[in-house]
Amino acid sequence: MRVEIWSDIACPWCYIGKARFEKGLAEFAHRDRVEVVHRSFELDPGRAKGEREQVIDMLAAKYGRTREEAAGMEANVAANARAEGLGYRTEGRDHGSTFDIHRLLHLAKARGRQDELLTLAYRANFAEERSVFDDDVLLALAVEAGLDGEEARAVLADPEAYADEVRADEREAAELGANAVPFFVLDRRYGISGGQPTEVFVQALEQAWKDRPATALTTVGGDAEACDTDGACEVPRG
Repeated sequence: MRVEIWSDIACPWCYIGKARFEKGLAEFAHRDRVEVVHRSFELDPGRAKGEREQVIDMLAAKYGRTREEAAGMEANVAANARAEGLGYRTEGRDHGSTFDIHRLLHLAKARGRQDELLTLAYRANFAEERSVFDDDVLLALAVEAGLDGEEARAVLADPEAYADEVRADEREAAELGANAVPFFVLDRRYGISGGQPTEVFVQALEQAWKDRPATALTTVGGDAEACDTDGACEVPRG
């Protein structure tokens, strides 16, 4: 079985959803026969490289809230992340273009180190004092993930490297009707939108495994928190 996951490093529900999916996969009896492929989805594709702002300021402007209210929104997301055993900084994080990160993730996919780099990038963005919108940080993460430093540096230096692969992922997401992330597709039969509870992933994996003759993409699970194409992230009220 193949599970494809469309996500963006800037999306907190993608970070949380990845952890919940992995817990569900660990409970799945046929987990050793599941291939997981991470695909690109930019929440803010119009943002230029180098254009950064603080997450709290971005949230306040997007939702028309005060900085204090935006900080409360971040605290609610942080509580969800910490409930999954994930680190989450509510202050000091920045927001910027994720295009270079996605290009580097495609290099990592080609070298068999995609999940390693994605895990490190999420941790750096949400839990550590490291900006994933800085080339030096991205290069360090690539090396930590097991990639060749010079090859990673060459990709970052060439804006066309793996750009077509990123755009192809994004076109495919649109064709599948994905307008928010995380978006999980199981064997092109079942779609799961948002950071669903772990038990939903377990049920979906089991259903997709049993119902292999199905052809149409069927959405399973109810509404769950996600980040949409405008970059807005649904936040549960505390």
